[in-house]
Amino acid sequence: MEKQRKKVVGLFLLLALLLVAGLQTKVVYGVELDTVIKAGVDKTAAAQASQRRIDNTVTQSDKLLRQFQLVNKQIEGLQVYNAQLTRQIDDQRQTMADIQESVKNAALIERQIIPLSLNMLAALEHFIRLDLPFKIEDRQTSVNQVRDNMDSARFSAAEKSRQVLELYAIESEYSTTLDQFDGVLMIDGQARQGAFLRVGRIALLFQTSDQSLTEVWNKTDRQWQAVTAGDYRRAVAGALRMAKKQAPLDMIKLPIATPLAAPVDSTSSSRSTGSETTAGAAS
Repeated sequence: MEKQRKKVVGLFLLLALLLVAGLQTKVVYGVELDTVIKAGVDKTAAAQASQRRIDNTVTQSDKLLRQFQLVNKQIEGLQVYNAQLTRQIDDQRQTMADIQESVKNAALIERQIIPLSLNMLAALEHFIRLDLPFKIEDRQTSVNQVRDNMDSARFSAAEKSRQVLELYAIESEYSTTLDQFDGVLMIDGQARQGAFLRVGRIALLFQTSDQSLTEVWNKTDRQWQAVTAGDYRRAVAGALRMAKKQAPLDMIKLPIATPLAAPVDSTSSSRSTGSETTAGAAS
C-alpha cells in the first residue's frame, strides 16, 4: 500500500511539473508572436510613408519639368522676337542715315526744283501757243496762276513742282479726249455763234448752229479753213453729238490736213493739203 501511494504522489508531481512547463512555454510563444506582428505593422507603416514621399517627389519633379519646358519655349520665343527687333533697329538706323543724307541735300534739291519748274512753265506756255487754239484763255490763265505761285512764300518747293506737273497732266489728257464747247468764231469779219469740236489733238473744227458753215483749223497755215458742207456737215454734226454723249461713239470722217510727200523737184509744193481721214472717236 505504501508503495502504491508513493507512485500516485510521484505521478501527480510529474503532471504538475509538465503543466507548469507548458504554461511557461505558451507565455513565451505569445510574447514573441506579438513582437513579430508589431514589427510587421511598423514596417508596413514605414513603407507607406516612404511611398508617399516618393509620390510627392515624382509629382514635384513632373511639375518642375513642365515649368522648365514652358520657360524654354518662352526663351525661344524671346530669342526670335529679339532677333526681329534687332533687324528692325538696323533698318531704322539705315533709314535715319538716309534721312540725314536727304536733309543735307534738301537745300540743293530745292534750289534746283524752282528753276526747273520755271523752265517747264515756259516750255508749256510756248507749246500752248503752237497747239490747236482751243480754250486758250483758260489754259493761259492756269499757267499764269502757277507762275505767280512760284514767287509766293505760301507754297513749298514741292507744292510748286506739283502744280506744274498737274498742268502737264491736264494738257496730256487733252490728247486722248473728245470734247465740244460753245463759242464764237470770227469769219470774214463776222462773229458766228456755234460749237467747237476737238478730237484729241488731231483736229479742231467749228460748226454753226444751223450747220450751214463748217470750218477746220489748218495746222500748216495756222488759220481757219472752210470745209465743203456737203462732205463733212453730217460727219461733224454726228461727232458733236458723240462729244455731248447724245450718241454712241463710232468712227468719224474728218477733214484733216496731211503733209505731202517729199518734193521730187524744185517745182513741187511742200504745203499741206486737206484730205479725208477716218478717225476713231476718243472717249
